[in-house]
Amino acid sequence: MKSPVIRFISDSSVKPEFISDESKQPLYFSQWDLAMLSVLYIQKGLLFRKPTSMSDENLQSFLQKLKKSLSLTLVHFYPLAGRLVTIKQQNPHLYSVYVDCNNSSGARFLHAAVDLTIEDVLSPKDVPLIVQSFFDHDRAINHDGHVRPLLTIQVTELIDGIFIGCSINHALADGTSYWHFFNTFSEIFNNMEKGSSENSISRPPDFKRWFPAGHGPILSLPYTHHDEFTFRIESPVLRERIFHFSVESLANLKSKANKESKPNVAGKISSLQALSALMWRCITRARQMEDDRKTSCRLALNARTRLQPPLSGNYFGNCIQAVPGTTTAGELLRQSLGLTAGLLHEAVAGQTDEVLRDWVDAWIRKPAIYNLSVFDPDSVMMGSSPRFDMYGNEFGLGKALAVRSGYAHKFDGKVTLYPGREGGGSMDLEVTLLPDFMGRLESDPEFLKAMCNGN
Repeated sequence: MKSPVIRFISDSSVKPEFISDESKQPLYFSQWDLAMLSVLYIQKGLLFRKPTSMSDENLQSFLQKLKKSLSLTLVHFYPLAGRLVTIKQQNPHLYSVYVDCNNSSGARFLHAAVDLTIEDVLSPKDVPLIVQSFFDHDRAINHDGHVRPLLTIQVTELIDGIFIGCSINHALADGTSYWHFFNTFSEIFNNMEKGSSENSISRPPDFKRWFPAGHGPILSLPYTHHDEFTFRIESPVLRERIFHFSVESLANLKSKANKESKPNVAGKISSLQALSALMWRCITRARQMEDDRKTSCRLALNARTRLQPPLSGNYFGNCIQAVPGTTTAGELLRQSLGLTAGLLHEAVAGQTDEVLRDWVDAWIRKPAIYNLSVFDPDSVMMGSSPRFDMYGNEFGLGKALAVRSGYAHKFDGKVTLYPGREGGGSMDLEVTLLPDFMGRLESDPEFLKAMCNGN
């Protein structure tokens, strides 16, 4: 039986409903933004049940409403309708990248269809590879935003479902900003459904970039050509699974971690830190590493509230640090869950305003562009956040059935955190591992016991 193939029905450009004065100015990148130029676009999306009453005519009306609400949303999030530009400076070894917000190209809107049902997507043990086709910018790196749209909305019609996939250039937005845009897109759509003609929004984005004293707004890169810092890699064959942790299982895991932690840490370990410690231990065990091999667990940390004075939650851009806890494989598996979680807690607590500013100063002195080819294969990376509002985006279709992601940032040891659909603090984990490692994780006693509410 042949695998279903996605069919692209229409491809259009969506521009802001009107041009604001702010959008006529360029947007210069911060150090956190520039560091992302060689990684992939953010690709996340929501699967909805298609209303049984949705005829072809109703579907076309729905798509037009999405385009209209996207156009209105882009008035507020105008850089997403632009393109990247590189300007050479007088020194041939220095050039800068910024966003031309006044570019007339706009965002991209795709309509596609595939002969699959919701059950075909959600029932297999592993996430089907075709889900990656529900997103634009497959394998594109952020530097490609010079010629590619910085934002694409792809609506994929299933037999009984609708998937709304969003791809955003990661040099322009981190996870916090990504879901800020998505939430506003849904808010404007829902306001239109209620008959509102106003284009006011509850959380206007703040595009004013943060730079340390004495720097900005133009940061230069010490390169003569982008080939010196852009890299494209192909992921090996991987397995991707979604694991669910209920509120009860997370409460038990958190309690266990705090009971086993050091006295000075006890009571401070969060559910997320306890869960991250569990995944670090179980994935390391599945890899069957030598005892003396170093391993790390990196947590994606939102730095907005850690700077002094803190940045607004509406700060639109990258403001994240990958914070590592590090030890050897042997020590990690000999010690308790609580001691492992305590290691991560201390790493997070150490990210003070002073530490963050020191990192920024060091980066400006010697810029480093991230790329996945240098990721430590013995480590685990915890990405995204269960605190992001994903299931509040309804677009007149009711609550989404599931969150899924594209090809971007899938590598051995990547764990992506989502809120559970039932809410209340439950979490879903999107885990990507080499096939042999996934097979061992699936039967790991500590992992299974924790997921099934046991202590």
